[in-house]
Amino acid sequence: MDKRKGIFITLEGCEGVGKSTQLKLLKEYLASTGQEAVFTREPGGSVISEQIRAVLLSPENSAMNPVTEALLYAAARAQNVREVIQPAINAGKLVICDRFLDSSLAYQGYARKLGFERIYDINRYALDGLMPDYTVFIDLSPAAAFRSKAKSESLNDRIEHESAEFHEAVYRGYGKLADTSPDRFIRIIPQSEKTKTAESIVEALKSRGVIK
Repeated sequence: MDKRKGIFITLEGCEGVGKSTQLKLLKEYLASTGQEAVFTREPGGSVISEQIRAVLLSPENSAMNPVTEALLYAAARAQNVREVIQPAINAGKLVICDRFLDSSLAYQGYARKLGFERIYDINRYALDGLMPDYTVFIDLSPAAAFRSKAKSESLNDRIEHESAEFHEAVYRGYGKLADTSPDRFIRIIPQSEKTKTAESIVEALKSRGVIK
């Protein structure tokens, strides 16, 4: 049972949309204004979860079955929830996570065609009733995201190497999730200036009383 005291925020989006940069800028803003927060990521966030991450994202594991993939994401999530996220929330802290359940729904549920309900079932024990208060969705198409990413870095993990059709399906999956949960999802259209996008995220979180 979820007995939260703090606030749980997640950031979501397709590959290459700039989540890492936006998390860094948000972290800098909170530090500069004296606001404490716990930052974590998925898959990962704890020693055990990071080991699972290495298996999930290794290009050597291209033969991984979608069900295996979904179960491994859930396993990493279960550890991160119990070791990092829930204890911090119970302590009254703001927790900000790079990806969470919505990634599994969009990637494995929609793009891998396992179905949303099956992903919810797989994650029931992993979540233990926990869901984000708000989800910041950086709304950028895969084609635009990969054009931007190609300018600065190469693709190096198993998921990034998936087909364009797969990534477009992920994007459609996110769209369906955002439409289904409009009160939780905060759609952010990224701008060419990363600082402007960061300002939009800060203002959106301020307007909901999450940060100051």
